[in-house]
Amino acid sequence: MRIVYFGTPQLAVPTLAATASHHEITAVVTQPDRPRGRSGKPAPSAVKVWALENGLAVHQPEKLHDGTFATWLAEQKPDLCVVAAYGRLLKQPVLDVPPCGWLNLHPSLLPRWRGPSPIQTAILEGDAATGVTIMRIVLAMDAGDIVLQESTPIAQEETAGELTDRLADMGAVQMVKAIELVERKVAPAKPQEPSCITVSKVFEKKHGRICWAEDAQQIDNRIRACNPWPMAHCMFRKQLCRILRAVPVDTPAEAAPGTIVSVEKDRILVAAGKGQLAVTQLQLAGRKVLDAVVFLRGVSISPGERFEEITDAG
Repeated sequence: MRIVYFGTPQLAVPTLAATASHHEITAVVTQPDRPRGRSGKPAPSAVKVWALENGLAVHQPEKLHDGTFATWLAEQKPDLCVVAAYGRLLKQPVLDVPPCGWLNLHPSLLPRWRGPSPIQTAILEGDAATGVTIMRIVLAMDAGDIVLQESTPIAQEETAGELTDRLADMGAVQMVKAIELVERKVAPAKPQEPSCITVSKVFEKKHGRICWAEDAQQIDNRIRACNPWPMAHCMFRKQLCRILRAVPVDTPAEAAPGTIVSVEKDRILVAAGKGQLAVTQLQLAGRKVLDAVVFLRGVSISPGERFEEITDAG
C-alpha cells in the first residue's frame, strides 16, 4: 500500500521501520525541528532522523488546516495514512484524503487512558497491565474504533522509559498486522465502551514532586512514572534531589514522612505516609546519577535527617 506516515518521538520509530519494510512510504510527516537541550538549538525529531537515514522524504508543516497541507497530502496519493505519536490534532479535510482512512498507534488499552500521557499515567495510577491499541482516527481525541489490541503486564520496577520502549516494539508488530487487515478489507472496527473511558493529562514538571505523606507504593509509582522525565524530585540538605529508583517496603516507620529511618550499604530507608521507601538510585543537583551504594561512599547520611517536599513557595 502507498502510505504517508505521521510521527515524531522515538516511540514512533519502530512502527515507521516496520511499516517501511512492508509497504511504500511515500512521505514522512513529523513536527518542525524544536529547540532541545541546554543550547536551545533546533533539533530534528527521532522520526525525521530515521527517515532521512533511510532515504525517505520528510515533510514538516507548520500549519495543517489552511488547505495547503490537505492539498499536499492528496498529491502524495496515499491509500492509507499511519500515525504514531505525531502530537498534533488532525481535522476532517485532512482525514478525508486517504481512501482507506487512517490507523493510529496508541500506547494504552483504549478506552483506558485516552490523551497525551497514557504510559506515565498507567504507572502513576498503579495499573497492573497496559498495552497497545491500533485504532481508526476520528475527530474526537482517541475515540475511534479499535482494530487490534495487545496487552502486557507492567513490571514491578519498570519505568515509563522502559515501558515506552516495550510498547513501541509491540505497537510496530500490531500496526503491520492492522495494515494487512485493511489491505484485505477485513479490518475489525470495535467501538470503544463509553463507560470505561478514562483520560490522561499532559505530564508537567510539577507531577514529579514527591509527597512523602503518600503511601510508599504511591511514591514508587510516581518515581517510575516520572523516569526519564520530569524525574521525581524533592529537597535534601537544601539541594534539589532527584530520585530515580526505589523499592516500597511494607514495614511501618515510626517517624514523620520524609525522615530517614536507616541507612544500609545499598539503600536509604525513608518513612512514608504508609510503609517505607528504600531509595536505591538518586542524583543531587549538579551531580551524576548514582546508585545508593556509590552515593553513600561519598556522602555521609544519618538517620533522623529528612528529605523535604518542594512547595510553590520553596
